[in-house]
Amino acid sequence: MIEIISAHKMLFLLCNAMKDATQKWISVSLFNLLIVAIIGVTLRYKIAYALPVVNQKYLLHAHSHFAFTGWVSMALMTLLVQYLAHHQNPHAFKKYKPVLWANLMAAYGMLFTFPFEGYAAASITFSTLSIIVSYVFAVLYWKDVKKIQWYSTTHAYFKAAVLFNALSSIGVFALAYMMATQHIEQNNYLASVYFFLHFQYNGWFLFACLGLWNHLLEQSGMNTEKLKWLFYLFAGSCIPDYFLSAPWIPIPTIVYWLVVAAAFAQVIAWIMMLQIILQNKKQLLTQVPQFTKLVLFPVAIAFSIKLLLQLGSAIPALSTLTYGFRPIVIGYLHLVLLGVISLYIIAHCLVSEIIILTPGIKKGMIVFIAGILLNELLLMIEGIADLSYHAVPYTNEALLFAALVLMAGIFGLNFKNKRTY
Repeated sequence: MIEIISAHKMLFLLCNAMKDATQKWISVSLFNLLIVAIIGVTLRYKIAYALPVVNQKYLLHAHSHFAFTGWVSMALMTLLVQYLAHHQNPHAFKKYKPVLWANLMAAYGMLFTFPFEGYAAASITFSTLSIIVSYVFAVLYWKDVKKIQWYSTTHAYFKAAVLFNALSSIGVFALAYMMATQHIEQNNYLASVYFFLHFQYNGWFLFACLGLWNHLLEQSGMNTEKLKWLFYLFAGSCIPDYFLSAPWIPIPTIVYWLVVAAAFAQVIAWIMMLQIILQNKKQLLTQVPQFTKLVLFPVAIAFSIKLLLQLGSAIPALSTLTYGFRPIVIGYLHLVLLGVISLYIIAHCLVSEIIILTPGIKKGMIVFIAGILLNELLLMIEGIADLSYHAVPYTNEALLFAALVLMAGIFGLNFKNKRTY
């Protein structure tokens, strides 16, 4: 009897330790998101008004690198390790602690070097460290997922995610080679940049989120065979879809039609997933609190818009036109990073009770979502105006206000976030 009680006590302590570790690292990630928002406000202020002390290009590098490493990658690594802690190794956080700390160190290293020197020795060192961390995480995680005794499509998503994260570094190394040899050709430079962005946004970020979502669907008792086919459609489309991000790259006609087919495949996969969700909504609703459903709705809308825009970019003339206008590109990238990835990560944390849903958190989320909507609306207006070569007055000031709203929402999430033990 004493042994049974001791075993239950040990299990209780392990569960508390796992929850504590997850909440701690997610709290760190949310704080990093706040720093990203503060930098975003600074960048928008410099565009609208004078701020000579800030180098816009250097600070933009810090903004993007820290957003990727300090916020998204930090949060996704935490949630993926939490999955292992529940299903494979209850001591997973202890094993991955050095990797998480190394990722955090790389993120802050880039934060404190890029604004002052741009791409130089120190910032490149920390960038390289972040790539090494992604390799180490990919190898460790792949091996640990393989140790899980049962098959799940969730595991396939997670394996694809860490693989695409490692693959994205090819774009970084291509850039480094061009800079080292001083042979920078515009199209090759952009192709390398978009290679990195594509396999981060549409690879590592998206597949990790899809894996977390797939796990919720499986827990709700949904048809695993259908979910497996959705993975095949999404995964098979990822590599060909890169050419939608780099329309200036000459490709054979047969490859172009493969790219078009890939764009259609992701739309079809998304429609199939929505059908599965609607057919099994009663089971799913029991897993998701009412407020979180309202958070997931804009995620679904943003993801639908993303896929439709991606499909539209398969038209060469339209793709070449839109990629030439900065507001459209920025609007698309923010749509994915904020409207799809960031919102989903926070929604998942709410469903899993990693973030406790308090009245303060609800208010912070509402303000955050309002900021995303306002930011996207203004960028869309600016993009359409640029297409017709017209300037919309006070757009920069309005975008600064949208950045402030976003920052206020994220500040609310940080200030009202409470950990439970």
